[in-house]
Amino acid sequence: MKVLLVNGSPHEHGCTDRALQEVKIALEAEGVGADIYWIDNAPIPGCLSCMYCVKNHKCVYDDLVNSFVNIAKHYDGFVFGSPVYFASAAGQMVAFMDRVFFSSYAGKTDTFYMKPVASVASCRRAGDVAALDQLNKYYGLMHMPVVSSSYWNEVHGHKPSEVVQDLEGMQTMRNLGKNMAWLLKCIDAGRKNGVKDPERPEKPDMTNFIRK
Repeated sequence: MKVLLVNGSPHEHGCTDRALQEVKIALEAEGVGADIYWIDNAPIPGCLSCMYCVKNHKCVYDDLVNSFVNIAKHYDGFVFGSPVYFASAAGQMVAFMDRVFFSSYAGKTDTFYMKPVASVASCRRAGDVAALDQLNKYYGLMHMPVVSSSYWNEVHGHKPSEVVQDLEGMQTMRNLGKNMAWLLKCIDAGRKNGVKDPERPEKPDMTNFIRK
């Protein structure tokens, strides 16, 4: 079992990374492998709604989004982390997740289907809950079980050394890792004992509310 933790901050070793490192430590202590993937700080184009992914099963921009999706196929769970900018997730992370999840959904891939997932937000002072709510909306497209912790998955601090001083935030990260490991083990045990995965979703009935 392996979990991929995604660092959506422009700073590779900043506050978001420190939070994810704490989750990683807890996962590995429970016998679950964990890797951190940084989305880098190069510009990431947003989704064009061009529908290229419907027929080609990948995004029209052949950049780190397609590379990430190919890597993600080999993981059993995910944690997506972002800093808070203007009371919401970082723009780079939003563009990244828009394209990752829409191309996977429209392309009908099983990359994320029914895999446990969680979000983590890092902020100096406020906006963390709004950012978490924003990130958590992606997972509903993929039937992904969302893993919770002992509080909202947030840490506070302007630099990594301050994040470490957020004792409750650090504890929340560790509990998140433990809960993610527990759910992954439960899923694995169920499969080994004959519990089948849910049937694949029905073909979507797209209901538009504006009619001619």
